[in-house]
Amino acid sequence: MKRRSFLHGVALTPLGLAFGCSRSGGAAAQQGSPSTAAASPTPTEIGDAPPVGDRLVLTEAEWRTRLTPEQFAVLRDKGTERAFTGATWNEHRPGTYYCAACDAPLFGAGDKFESGTGWPSFTKPIEDGRVGEEVDRTFGMVRTEVHCARCGGHLGHVFPDGPPPTGLRYCINSISMAFRPR
Repeated sequence: MKRRSFLHGVALTPLGLAFGCSRSGGAAAQQGSPSTAAASPTPTEIGDAPPVGDRLVLTEAEWRTRLTPEQFAVLRDKGTERAFTGATWNEHRPGTYYCAACDAPLFGAGDKFESGTGWPSFTKPIEDGRVGEEVDRTFGMVRTEVHCARCGGHLGHVFPDGPPPTGLRYCINSISMAFRPR
């Protein structure tokens, strides 16, 4: 079994485990590799984005070349960055959030809200079919993992405790996205 610096939804701390996207978690309790701002993919307009359903499949070696080690740990190994450390958790400008791995548009800044978790939170994806979901039963919990529908990159989780109109909270790792202001 290979050793990972990030675990799916969990960060190892000197005191035990801290679960990602928790509303009660705090930055002081979480440890791990800090997020780094990744080079943004080539800018695109949403109209020029890959069609919904268009898949990008690369080998592990190709992903390692394309992503920073920190991005790879989250996007490919389903890790979680530390709360309140990501480049976009406190971003408030209008714009669009794209997948850091494949440049597919994921979330619009108008759907972002302050959840108090330390991770960017959104009420919905930018367009149907841009974000996929699957059941995550790791660590004795049942959660809904969200991933980029184009490349399968792990983004975070979705919870049913968000604000209107959807009541959903897409709790997303900053390092999984590239933000482009409008």
